[in-house]
Amino acid sequence: MIEMLSYDFMQRALMAAVLMSLCAPLIGVFLVVRRQSILSDTLSHVSLAGVALGVVLGVRNIDLVTVLVVVVASLVLEVLRRWYHNYSEVAMMIMMAGGLSLAMVLISTNSAGSNINLDQYLFGSIVTVTSGQVWGLLAIAVVVLVLFALLRKVMYVVVYDEDTARIDGLPSAAISVVFNVIVGIVISMMIPIAGILLVSAVMILPALIGMKIGRGFNATMILSVIFGIIASVIGLVLSYELGSPTGATVTLALIAILVIVNIVWRIKKWINLR
Repeated sequence: MIEMLSYDFMQRALMAAVLMSLCAPLIGVFLVVRRQSILSDTLSHVSLAGVALGVVLGVRNIDLVTVLVVVVASLVLEVLRRWYHNYSEVAMMIMMAGGLSLAMVLISTNSAGSNINLDQYLFGSIVTVTSGQVWGLLAIAVVVLVLFALLRKVMYVVVYDEDTARIDGLPSAAISVVFNVIVGIVISMMIPIAGILLVSAVMILPALIGMKIGRGFNATMILSVIFGIIASVIGLVLSYELGSPTGATVTLALIAILVIVNIVWRIKKWINLR
């Protein structure tokens, strides 16, 4: 561990992993409660269109283009969700299919498309995280934590019953739009680290762990963050020792923790019933 932290890139990787785990599980809890777990997967796939568009336009900062595309997609997704109010998963399917299709068309028709290193975006590479990306994660983590502190109770009502929140006079539509935009930005910032294929797991799995053992909403949030950080550190260390992809290793660590938590919970329940 000490040897690993002697390298600058591993120090940045550790900071990025911790910052990512501070905000992603908080959003993941709201997504699970809102029954929109697939939203993270949808926006992560749409981000590939942002990568392709950045390459086509010849933009040096592809991450910025990706953030803009995902934010626009978040807004469009909210409109589609209201069009298909009773079938919200249809809106996500439309957006995911459209985003992937657009990405493939842009990549195939662009002469530089063959030079795109898709593995970097599909699977992530935490060891190549730059100082700018760490600062970006710090900024979005602060924003998420502040919004959570200020709007926790309001968001609790909105995610559980949006219609009731609207009747009570809460700006549920505006809150939903802001939430989607925040989700989009967080996902865009996490893509270089966790990868498009695994970013949703890094958001949702800690939330499931926290919801399994947490008593109350606040406890669930705190436990989700704690287990997210633990899994990120374990995954980062194992990735360094084994030479495996960091995003995939962190995801496996989260799955292992989730399995252990469920087994312990089942055993405890069985003992209490005796």
